[in-house]
Amino acid sequence: MASTNAAPVYGDVSPLPSGGRTFIHFPDLLMIPELIFGGLVWILVASTRLQFTEILQGWVMFVSVTCFVFTTIFLILYCIGAHGGKSSWTTIDALYLFFAALFYLSAAVLQAYTTILVGASALLSYKQYQENVAAVVFAFIATLLYVIHALASLFRWKRSP
Repeated sequence: MASTNAAPVYGDVSPLPSGGRTFIHFPDLLMIPELIFGGLVWILVASTRLQFTEILQGWVMFVSVTCFVFTTIFLILYCIGAHGGKSSWTTIDALYLFFAALFYLSAAVLQAYTTILVGASALLSYKQYQENVAAVVFAFIATLLYVIHALASLFRWKRSP
């Protein structure tokens, strides 16, 4: 007698969505807000020039641009179905999202530190300070999105054959 609680068998079907299903499948639909908030971080950090903190904001720019590019590449690859049902893609997806979440957390903390550091020294106009605060908020939102996506991808990776 067969058990009704058996684990799902994917066979040739990948646990990763392809085509239009990418935009309605839970963890992968998070790529759109990740791109939006990551792009906002990128724009806001690039629009302000802070003296004495170029190295700190350089890391924030590196992380936001790199994650934006890689997330865009993953989104395009999923939409065209490049993964072709291979389970190695779930591993690549989970690893990328884990490191993206970790890097975004470090970038968000550095952006917050930079904003506090420069804001306390009164080197910024009020508009620049507001832009940096907005960059901090959007960086933490992007971090949260990447963490949720990474956790869902880790569960998907664990279930995959």
